[in-house]
Amino acid sequence: MKRMSHDPDHSAGPADQRVANDYDGFAEAYAAATESDLLNAFYIRPAVLNLAGDVAGRRILDVGCGAGPMLEALRDRGAVVTGVEPSAKMLELARQRLGEDAALHQAGLGGDPLPFRDGAFDDVVVCLVLHYLEDWRAPLAELRRVLTSGGRLIVVVDHPFVYKLFNPDADYFAVSPRSEEWTFGGHSAPMVFWHRPLHAMTSAFTEAGFRIAVISEPPPAPDARERFPEELAEVFKDPSRTAFLNMLFFVLEAPQTETVRVNHEVRQTMSQI
Repeated sequence: MKRMSHDPDHSAGPADQRVANDYDGFAEAYAAATESDLLNAFYIRPAVLNLAGDVAGRRILDVGCGAGPMLEALRDRGAVVTGVEPSAKMLELARQRLGEDAALHQAGLGGDPLPFRDGAFDDVVVCLVLHYLEDWRAPLAELRRVLTSGGRLIVVVDHPFVYKLFNPDADYFAVSPRSEEWTFGGHSAPMVFWHRPLHAMTSAFTEAGFRIAVISEPPPAPDARERFPEELAEVFKDPSRTAFLNMLFFVLEAPQTETVRVNHEVRQTMSQI
């Protein structure tokens, strides 16, 4: 099975003395390449939107929003959107896309607290971000902080089994770094990610106070087969030819506090009087 990377020009190789994961160096080329490709436009974004469901009126934060395609899709569905992105150039592209009045902030996970009050959002989307981080404890605690009680965290990560599939000698059960060399628009950049086994992911989520509502291995969008027949012919391995191993999708819920639950029950009771 051919591995699908979320960049078109991918080659394995060690990260070197250059700054790793520097999206500023290839922001425009990356945004252009992932705008309408199979992995992003016909797999990840449709799957996230499907998991999110009816978002009209919901306050949604996109962490690592990049050039803003997910934010735009959520806004088009009626959500009140906010984006954070550590790359200044990616953020500039997002502002061009969404308008100067868009709620965009230069920030990321793993460092300073996010610039939002407690319980500011109904949903948070974290798509292909956590795999850059070795330790998830503080980032997940921060995401839990900005979610309202009863809110949802939608997470997309590399499927951990794919790492073992393409690295059979690797220790699947170890949290370990892996490096790749990406090339976009003639610019080569070292990228470093952290492999994490499934049980380590789920343990981190529950320890942070989330309840796991959904674990999904979705198929691509229905029209992907017509748009990418050759590429999908290489990756479809199940008899139904509808799914492939690539990403893992989670919907996590921030449990309601006792006060919120009681208030909700009181309102329901009063409405029945």
